[in-house]
Amino acid sequence: MTNSTIQTKQLVLVAMFAALMPIGANFTSFLVIGLVPITLQTFFSILAGALLGKRLGALAMIIYLITGLVGFPVFAQFKGGLGTFLQPTFGFLLSFVILAYVTGLIIEKRQKKNLNTFLIACFVGLLINYVFGTHYMYYATQFLAGSDAVSYRVVWGWMAAPLVKDIILTFFAAILATKIYHIVQTSKSSPNQKIA
Repeated sequence: MTNSTIQTKQLVLVAMFAALMPIGANFTSFLVIGLVPITLQTFFSILAGALLGKRLGALAMIIYLITGLVGFPVFAQFKGGLGTFLQPTFGFLLSFVILAYVTGLIIEKRQKKNLNTFLIACFVGLLINYVFGTHYMYYATQFLAGSDAVSYRVVWGWMAAPLVKDIILTFFAAILATKIYHIVQTSKSSPNQKIA
């Protein structure tokens, strides 16, 4: 297998995850709690980091982010454009790049690529998503929108329902990524080799 073949496959995977993000963004985005649309973006961004690695996973999220910022309606509720910067939920979009990178980094650094490794990496990614995104949302509502009525507690309260969904999907992402990783590794190995 040549390097060009590997690079082509990598680019296809990056493009695939960049394309999955708009689907995840809008499949269930008609459900809104507070200011937060209920989406599958976190699930796909975690999978991108876990399966593509830190650089390619983050690249897929950067492509998705740029696609939306230049005006394509790929964000939740079919939004796009530079005005998204001023949306309270923009922090979650930024966090997808960071969480994909960190999720991939943790898995790459761990010697044992077992379920525990993937669970740790995926849930660290989820934590980054919530901490970064929710703090940005609080800042946006307080300072950009000038809404003093929205407290720090209320903003985190909006995240309670999405958190239940995201915890379940993060478990599923870790299990799915583990299985896919070992299937890929097995296919790369000769019949006489065993996966540790």
